[in-house]
Amino acid sequence: MSKIDHSLFSANKHALEKEYEICPQCGSELVIRNSKSGPFLGCASYPKCDFIRPLAHHDSNEIKILEDSACPECSKPLVVKNGRYGMFIGCTGYPECHYIANENEEKQSEDTLPSCPKCKKGHLVARSNKFGKVFYSCDCYPSCKYTLNNKPVEHPCPECDWPIVIERNMANGILLQCPQKSCMHKLTSTE
Repeated sequence: MSKIDHSLFSANKHALEKEYEICPQCGSELVIRNSKSGPFLGCASYPKCDFIRPLAHHDSNEIKILEDSACPECSKPLVVKNGRYGMFIGCTGYPECHYIANENEEKQSEDTLPSCPKCKKGHLVARSNKFGKVFYSCDCYPSCKYTLNNKPVEHPCPECDWPIVIERNMANGILLQCPQKSCMHKLTSTE
């Protein structure tokens, strides 16, 4: 009736042979394991041997050398690379120099952020979480754990006298609001 090539379904001898890697620490077989971060290769002799290796190697590929810019740490040229988390600008002197350009560096130097209103010792700095979302926290962490999800502005709240307010991007423009949960006062343009 139908023309089925049965040779496609027969497994050849080479396909049945097991290909595996050997653990460089103990000589056991490396097996695929799963974690919340994804699959990885781990030693079959775990917990006696704790060797692990990423399943896929993410080598950073150099895309273009930027001749007109120099590394601020070692003054070698910077290069655009494609790495594990996407494209970034790094130093050509890697691995001796570990400089990576941060896209928020220029913004942070232009916009000086206010000092921490909680501990009054540190300053608020822009940081990003593992998903790339920017938040603002005290640079005295871990002794001060004050954080904000919106950009802080040095302007006292007229209701509670908290030394800063936050900028919130709304559909009708930027809104200034007190970050204190007990206050949450929204400032008008006249305040």
